[in-house]
Amino acid sequence: MSKPKIDEEALAEAYNRALSLEKAGDIDAAVKAYEDVLALDPDDHGGAAVRIAAMGRGDTPTRAPDAYVETLFDQHAEAFEDILVEQLGYAVPVLVRQRLQTLGLGPFRRMLDLGCGTGLTGGTLRDMADDITGLDISENMVEIAHEKDLYDTLYVAEVEDFLEDNDDEPFDLITATDVLPYLGALEPLFFGAAENMVQGGLFIFSSETLPDDIMAGRPYMVGPHQRFAHSADYIRQRLSETGFELVEITDINVRMQDGEPTPGYLVIARLA
Repeated sequence: MSKPKIDEEALAEAYNRALSLEKAGDIDAAVKAYEDVLALDPDDHGGAAVRIAAMGRGDTPTRAPDAYVETLFDQHAEAFEDILVEQLGYAVPVLVRQRLQTLGLGPFRRMLDLGCGTGLTGGTLRDMADDITGLDISENMVEIAHEKDLYDTLYVAEVEDFLEDNDDEPFDLITATDVLPYLGALEPLFFGAAENMVQGGLFIFSSETLPDDIMAGRPYMVGPHQRFAHSADYIRQRLSETGFELVEITDINVRMQDGEPTPGYLVIARLA
């Protein structure tokens, strides 16, 4: 059965109304307006559910809606690297390479780059892996990565779905740089990584966090910029429960946001 067609005009109007109410600080009215948006667009291309959670209302979603993440990155694909690297000072792939070299880890036979985007991590680690598979939910991002000829295999797919369905040969390195800000609950990602990895393989990822007084003991939450933040304890616990040993967890600045550093972690774990 085909989905009912979205009334794009009504949706744009409702979304803009919600945004202006949020900007004006009228939280109750903004939440109600975003609920109207969700009624018009249940797949949530605009991330209304995440915005409601960012305002401290409603249930915290377990992950950002696929339609929202796909739309967000499809729209920004062309300018993605300029925005992320030049404007936001994003250098996580370089940090990954530095840590691997400092710890004397690698080279690798098969690498899986989750949320590969335009290929920043794949390009940074290209000479450290014989074979690199990349995947991203955004077709536009994958097209740009494909043009760079960095990856041996590329897929357009949602990370957790791919890990659950994949039956390719296992990997000895899995990276997920800038993936966790779009995921709340981490069990599906961590279980999926373990299922697709050789014993002793490495899982490397970045995550964002917020000060303890804001996290208030929560394992994860949606922060003020509609991105998920995770506590270090939650990451450690979930890694342990899914069969990983923590190699190291390093405090990093993930990116600049409104001129302020975004605190987070770079995590290296080994499948026991």
